[in-house]
Amino acid sequence: MTSSDSGSAPKPPAKDPWDLPDVSGLVVGVLGGTGDQGRGLAYRLGRAGQKVIIGSRAADRASAAAAELGHGVEGADNAECARRSDVVIVAVPWDGHAAILTSLREELAGKLVVDCVNPLGFDKKGAYALTPEEGSAAEQAAALLPDSRVTAAFHHLSAPLLQDPAVEEIETDVMVLGEVRADTDIVQALAARIPGIRGVFAGRLRNAHQVESLVANLISVNRRYKAHAGLRVTDV
Repeated sequence: MTSSDSGSAPKPPAKDPWDLPDVSGLVVGVLGGTGDQGRGLAYRLGRAGQKVIIGSRAADRASAAAAELGHGVEGADNAECARRSDVVIVAVPWDGHAAILTSLREELAGKLVVDCVNPLGFDKKGAYALTPEEGSAAEQAAALLPDSRVTAAFHHLSAPLLQDPAVEEIETDVMVLGEVRADTDIVQALAARIPGIRGVFAGRLRNAHQVESLVANLISVNRRYKAHAGLRVTDV
């Protein structure tokens, strides 16, 4: 008796978790693209052949930074950057996070938003994690952008390594969080455009606080060992 005879359809094969979509044709915007982390991500993605637009409050500042980065990277004000991009990486300072996203709610509607902001405080003992009212920066973004598809990723990458043209590969993993697999697959695929990097699914947005907070520990590692530490997930 076949499965159809018994009344049950055969199960489709399980999806290969490393079978990721082709994202080479997507336009990636980077809000906060004139800051260290934003510049580094824009440089690496542009160098990999991705179309990148960096955003800033001032279009001329963004254009000047884009010219320095090369690799076809463009500059624009934040609103234009958001409008012209398919995927928008949020790499703004934590203290301006809510205000900037609120001001761009309309431009970011329907977009895939990737939040990489780490809410941190600093005192004489070093860096420490802050806990936003919503639970994390990514959850704050999701609350402020109800018409966007919010994910979280790129928290643990070293800005100096990202910006160093002599570094060919960055040997690290990127933790990717989100609610919809199709969206996290896109972000994982974008991460994989940077040589040496893997994007690894790490849960839903409710788990973003732990990922954001871990940056405080990496700062301590880097200060003690004069390093640019990242993360690797084993056995996957």
